[in-house]
Amino acid sequence: MHKHKNVENTTGQVAILVLEDGSVFRGKAIGKIGTTFGEICFNTGMTGYQEVFTDPSYYGQVVVMTSDHIGNYGTSIEDVESNGIKINGLICKKFSTKFSRKQASFSLNDYLIDNHLIGISDVDTRQIVRHIRSKGAMNCAISSDELDVEVLKKQLADVPSMQGLELSSKVTTEKPFFYGNEDAKYKVAVLDLGVKTNILRCLTQRDCYLKVFPSNTSYSEMKKWNPDGYMISNGPGDPSVMEAETGTIKEIVDNQEKLFGICLGSQILAQAVGMKTFKMHHGHRGLNHPVQNLKTGKSEITTQNHGFAIDPSSVNDLVEITHSNLNDGTVEGIRLKNAPAFAVQYHPEANPGPHDSRYLFDDFIQSLA
Repeated sequence: MHKHKNVENTTGQVAILVLEDGSVFRGKAIGKIGTTFGEICFNTGMTGYQEVFTDPSYYGQVVVMTSDHIGNYGTSIEDVESNGIKINGLICKKFSTKFSRKQASFSLNDYLIDNHLIGISDVDTRQIVRHIRSKGAMNCAISSDELDVEVLKKQLADVPSMQGLELSSKVTTEKPFFYGNEDAKYKVAVLDLGVKTNILRCLTQRDCYLKVFPSNTSYSEMKKWNPDGYMISNGPGDPSVMEAETGTIKEIVDNQEKLFGICLGSQILAQAVGMKTFKMHHGHRGLNHPVQNLKTGKSEITTQNHGFAIDPSSVNDLVEITHSNLNDGTVEGIRLKNAPAFAVQYHPEANPGPHDSRYLFDDFIQSLA
């Protein structure tokens, strides 16, 4: 989805952003010099840019950061959510090559260059976000080495739509690995569709030993390890084309196994019991999305990152809706009536973000007891 030349950024070098609908924005190059493509989206979080950039759920996407200052607190090895940057490009307003934080190891610009990430700064991110909110998600190009708009438009026309794209196989682990203390009380099999490291941390902090499996692993293969429960992770791409993974989750459910799904895991669980998913107009991405727990009546402020969601018109008698988005009414949580399985659309591990929803991990652990 992107190409780059092994050239470091020269401060002040020109870059352009071209949207699929022909809109053009001019700014300054950040990170590597080159050209990159992907679906444009925006994140409203005020902090946590490094966690966003390394979240596998963003694979194939170019992210607009709406916070004014990006890079001001540098980067740290402690803040990664995977083995490297997963976004396809970065768009921001004020980009800082200097940083101030004791825990930081290096600047964000050096980190972007090391990870071959192409970006643009000094553009009006408010205008871009308003445009996406109005027109919807679309593909875009960022370039600092090809400044001919017509050439970029032609190249952009060949970039596939996120709708119908399977991407979990691009970010999943190549082979199973263990995480945590093998003497822990519980064993949890994690189906890695693009798992964030903090999901693994939240489970190990609750006395779980994990075996993380590639996305194409069968139920029977995971069952050989004899886990107490199953975690179905977050990840990128369109769930509607993930037939094999949907079939695997159906087997887990049919065998009355204890299951907890997050984000893409929630969508796959819904499909496994006959519900449908759809591509959202512009998605939910940020740290302050209000969600109501329909069982307790309490509201939670949540971290979210998704461009697909469960189709509420497809809800059937097998499913109870447990959480609802207070902004737009989208389905944020489901529980199966005939099996010990539940899932949420948002990120209870919230790194970064509020910890209002960490209780969901506790609920999962209680189900394993």
